[in-house]
Amino acid sequence: MESIAWMAWTIPTAIFFAALACTLAVMTCLAAVYPEAERLGVLRIPTTRGDRLFISLIAAAVIHLAWIGLVGTDTIGTLPIGEEGFELSSLWLASGISLVTAALIFRTV
Repeated sequence: MESIAWMAWTIPTAIFFAALACTLAVMTCLAAVYPEAERLGVLRIPTTRGDRLFISLIAAAVIHLAWIGLVGTDTIGTLPIGEEGFELSSLWLASGISLVTAALIFRTV
């Protein structure tokens, strides 16, 4: 059991999965209201919303793994929440980069 002790349910993890669930819900509603058609982007292959979501999730995983390997997860600040405060990891910056990357993927791929 100790080998997976680092896999704790944290606030960033909860936010990630909540955002993923919301994204899937919105994409399901969009597919019902606006039936999707494949489109050609910069890759010159036909893609759908689901394809672009998958590509953006893979890109987010790669960005986060590269960030952890190159920069680390040091604390960059503390928010005054609660008695001890809420520490902000540098991974939030990687999450911001991932969001921008996902927006670019959805617009151009």
